[in-house]
Amino acid sequence: MKNRLLALGLGGSLLAALCCFTPLLPIVLTALGLTGLIGIIYTDAVLLPVLAGFLMLTGYALWRQKTQR
Repeated sequence: MKNRLLALGLGGSLLAALCCFTPLLPIVLTALGLTGLIGIIYTDAVLLPVLAGFLMLTGYALWRQKTQR
């Protein structure tokens, strides 16, 4: 469980960071034919809290792993 939680946190943080700081999200949404969602999802009001949440999840997983030893 602890490795899955850490993997989820790291993977989500990496994906959110890529979507925040590169034009990855508009390219993917355009390829999927969902260009109408770009204005809703591709804002800092959505992506930065998602990034913060995944970073907190990663920190929690690392803290939990350290305290169980």
